[in-house]
Amino acid sequence: MRKAVIDVGSNSVLLVVEERTADGWKQITEASSVTALGEGTKTTGLLGEPGMAATLTALKSMFDEAHACGVESIVAAATMAARIATNTPDFQARAAAQGTPVTVLSGEDEAQLGFQSVVSDPLFASQNRISIIDPGGQSTELVTAIRRDKGWDVCFRKSFPVGTLGLRSQMLGAESPDGLELLMASAAIDDTIGLCYLPNKAGQAVVLGATGTNLVSIREKLTTWQPERVHGAYLDFEEVGKSVGWLSALSEAERRAVPGMEPGREKTIHIGSLILERFLSATGAPGCAVSVRGWRHALLEQE
Repeated sequence: MRKAVIDVGSNSVLLVVEERTADGWKQITEASSVTALGEGTKTTGLLGEPGMAATLTALKSMFDEAHACGVESIVAAATMAARIATNTPDFQARAAAQGTPVTVLSGEDEAQLGFQSVVSDPLFASQNRISIIDPGGQSTELVTAIRRDKGWDVCFRKSFPVGTLGLRSQMLGAESPDGLELLMASAAIDDTIGLCYLPNKAGQAVVLGATGTNLVSIREKLTTWQPERVHGAYLDFEEVGKSVGWLSALSEAERRAVPGMEPGREKTIHIGSLILERFLSATGAPGCAVSVRGWRHALLEQE
């Protein structure tokens, strides 16, 4: 049995196709495209036409690729930008008209599925306390759980309205933000997180999404996508903080030319690094492991 899930994120569209075998789920293919569906949504309340057009094109391509793999089912779900935009029904109607229907995932489900994608991974099977940080284009999910005899006890789960595109449209619009702009954005992120999370209770922190995978790819100077080298790699807090500084100092053209940078991420990688840094600070985690999995894997692998 082969299934596909497409993550229609605020900044990118991600496809995963897996096949169920006697030994569990095996990945057949994956694809990604930076489409910026949620660019400007935080300020306008709308999904912009360029982002919708690019996302619809990516959806059509990924549905075609999934069908070519012989899948039995395809689920496409959108996240934060679609949750807050008032014209999401228009986007969904256009997607349905081209044969690529899209549902909208709740923030709670996005956080829980992201958590499940990590705790079902054998790489983290030995952890007794784990925290998932998932920075996105318009939201960042944080989940902390403790292993019990009968499974995982989730003690904190929240989707925060903090994302790379949202900050880019409101506070970090400059191509190369200076120290004062970064300081003000840091304070705003810290205020949004607030005191609702108890520091030093994170256990093993794991980051999902493009920020973590790109930082590792850049560090290792990977000119091709090599998930086996990225998955499970570790980023310490100091390294993430330094990345904010040196990436912010570059122009978009200079960031685009950095070895290991995924095309399209040059607009937001420095902002994603800042978000990750502030969430690591809020949880008291000294660093984080990187997972190439995400909520799409957990949704696909559900029985």
